[in-house]
Amino acid sequence: MSFKEGFEGFQAAFKEDPEKAKAVFTSTSRLVEGLKCEVRTGDYSMTVDEPEALGGTNQGPNPVELVLSALGACQEITYRLFADKMEIPVTGVQVEVLGNIDLCGFFAVDDNVRAGYQDITANVTIESTASDEDIQRLKEAVNAHCPVLDIVLNKTPVKFNVEKVASAQAAQ
Repeated sequence: MSFKEGFEGFQAAFKEDPEKAKAVFTSTSRLVEGLKCEVRTGDYSMTVDEPEALGGTNQGPNPVELVLSALGACQEITYRLFADKMEIPVTGVQVEVLGNIDLCGFFAVDDNVRAGYQDITANVTIESTASDEDIQRLKEAVNAHCPVLDIVLNKTPVKFNVEKVASAQAAQ
C-alpha cells in the first residue's frame, strides 16, 4: 500500500467514525542520576541529559533539543504524506531546526525572559522536480497539518498532577 492509499484510507475511516481518530500517546520519564533521565515512550527508551556545560553528563540530548528534533521529524513525515496525497513528486526531505534560547529564563536570573525558546527557525530542503507553486502549496498544507508545529505554535492545555511518596532512602 502506498502512503497516498494509506492516507486516504485513514481519511475515509476518520470521516466515517471521528472517534477512531482520537489517540493517546504516553511518555514516562524518570530522573535516574544527576540531571540524567530515562524516558520510555511506547516500545522505545532513551536517555535524556543536559550537556556538561549545564551541569549534566552529556549522555543524551537535552529536552529542548528533543523539541527541535520532534519538530523536524514531524515536518519530514508530514511532507512525505502530503506530497504523496497531493501527487507532488518528492524524493527527499531534510529539516534543520535551530532554536535560540536565553538561559536566564531557565536559571531564574530574569523573570522577564521566558524559559523556552525565544524563536525557532526551520530550514527545509526538498528534493523534487515539482514546480515552485506546487512546493508552496505543499508547504502550506504541511504547516497547516503538522501536529508538532501545531503544539509549538498554539497553546495546549497542560495539567500536572504531583504526588508525594516516601523516599526509599528515608525508609531505611
